[in-house]
Amino acid sequence: MELDLSLILLLLLTGLGAGTIDAIAGGGGLITLPVLLASGLSPVQALATNKLQGSFGTLAATLYFVRKRLVNLREMRTMIICTFIGSALGTVMVQLIDSSILAAIMPALLILIALYFAFSPKIGDQDRDRRISVLLFSTAITFAIGFYDGFFGPGTGTFFTLAFVSLAGFGLARATAHTKVLNFTSNLASLLFFLFSGHIVWIAGFAMAAGQLIGGQLGARLVVSRGTSLVRPLIVIITLLMSAKLLLDRFGLSTSELVARFFGG
Repeated sequence: MELDLSLILLLLLTGLGAGTIDAIAGGGGLITLPVLLASGLSPVQALATNKLQGSFGTLAATLYFVRKRLVNLREMRTMIICTFIGSALGTVMVQLIDSSILAAIMPALLILIALYFAFSPKIGDQDRDRRISVLLFSTAITFAIGFYDGFFGPGTGTFFTLAFVSLAGFGLARATAHTKVLNFTSNLASLLFFLFSGHIVWIAGFAMAAGQLIGGQLGARLVVSRGTSLVRPLIVIITLLMSAKLLLDRFGLSTSELVARFFGG
């Protein structure tokens, strides 16, 4: 892969846009992965590099939410540990088990989640009564979603947000803040495995990471200032786009090829 100034600028701007959207509603990989693939990276290199750059965006958003006291890392210790373990196990298992069955069922599941966020009257910025205990939520739900992120990945942020809203009783802004902490945790667990694989394209990853650091902060600020009015519709849109991407992949239509054609590649 040859990186000139124009490509580095494209990667930086891509990271900025993806980091902003990801901090608000998740789904930043919808933007970054096609661009990395269209830039000439192999699928494995793109996945590994995407984990590197995405970790910076989720870290930036996490730090902002911690400063604004929307999350308390001490109270989240069990969630963080279970998510990390789940993601690490998922990363190992995907190398042993075919994940194609998930690719088949995920579009329909994501569409159902989008409908829930679009029409549920219970979603707002106010916290409600939780439905399960903190211990059960931490050891079962966050572990399972962390495992899913390491094993397959698309929609992880949406699943975390859905769990915090529907099971933990969080308002949408608070749920989004806690989601970013666990997103960063699961990204970090997967990234540690990729560090020793030799597949990370460091200069591309750090170019995007620079944009992610800015975008993650910007998106987190928008979550705090705009709340449900911004987060809810974006979650619906991003979730539907993820469904469309998975369907395209299912029928052999590469999003990277579509991006390359759009830019005249």
